[in-house]
Amino acid sequence: MKRFVALALAVLLGSCDVVGFLMARNKEATRREIEMLLRHAPPLTPADMPAFFDCLRERGQTIVAAHRGGPVLGYAENALSTFEHTLSLAPALLEIDIAETSDGVLVLMHDDTLDRTTNGEGAARDHTLAQFHALQLEDETGAVLDAHPPTLRETLDWAAGRTILELDVKRGVAYEDVIADVRTAGAIDRVIFITYSIEAAIRVHRLAPELMISVNIADESELDALGRAGIDLSRILAWTGTDEPNSALNAALNARGVEAIFGTLGNPERSWDGRFERSGEEQYAAFAETGLAVIATDRPAAAARDLDAHDGVEGDGAMQCVGAPSPTGRYDRWINEN
Repeated sequence: MKRFVALALAVLLGSCDVVGFLMARNKEATRREIEMLLRHAPPLTPADMPAFFDCLRERGQTIVAAHRGGPVLGYAENALSTFEHTLSLAPALLEIDIAETSDGVLVLMHDDTLDRTTNGEGAARDHTLAQFHALQLEDETGAVLDAHPPTLRETLDWAAGRTILELDVKRGVAYEDVIADVRTAGAIDRVIFITYSIEAAIRVHRLAPELMISVNIADESELDALGRAGIDLSRILAWTGTDEPNSALNAALNARGVEAIFGTLGNPERSWDGRFERSGEEQYAAFAETGLAVIATDRPAAAARDLDAHDGVEGDGAMQCVGAPSPTGRYDRWINEN
């Protein structure tokens, strides 16, 4: 346990010397203060994202992606407070939805209208940024929360040093505008751009060749099309659907250096997430064994627990691909002495 605390501190804090501050006031520092620093999972911030996903594939490890950021009771979808809550439970990619206000600002919103997720109503694109800021988000029960729809830029800044964002661009939003916000925020190497067709993936690549791109892939011929367009396949993640994990397709993708994503998300009456929850038998790890690098889910905490319990290594197997530095001797010594 002591070594886990030391490792978690080093990974979580990186270059920040918060622990050093606590150590300097050793008589006042308590284990409770240290535990407070560990309330969040270590940051999912690889310096080289293609290398991170290559590592997952090569080591047979799987990371979860929290659909719409991981909303649960009391936490709305596409909200910063929800993202914070999700990361307090498990390391995860955060999938977010991008819409545009009437005055041209990119904000987080899944639906075309405000009615389901906020205390407002009407088309999202008919509202200004000021009107968006005045909205309050609602959870799945319709309870109004002390949370507001953030802008994309606010979200990109919040995620720095915390995790990777998956950007799902909604109808009517220009790829160019999203990429411009990402570049301005210095976030090009910590986001994944979601596309739904080969043509869209090629277009995004031409706009920003350095981006990681997720794209729907049904067979190897679609990888060939991406290759002919000059796309480095190490920057491609293959979305393989939500029906059944396809071991043969996953193996073919992996052989080409492409990581597979599968979604257990969706309507709980039909989704794998819903089926697992009703049965009381988690099968995320079994699905991962079909060759998946990412499982996109509405139950990120449950999925991460099941993956961690079956990943065959001490600690979180996926996080070992982040490339975080080893704990330094002074952290080890301080933990051992206290």
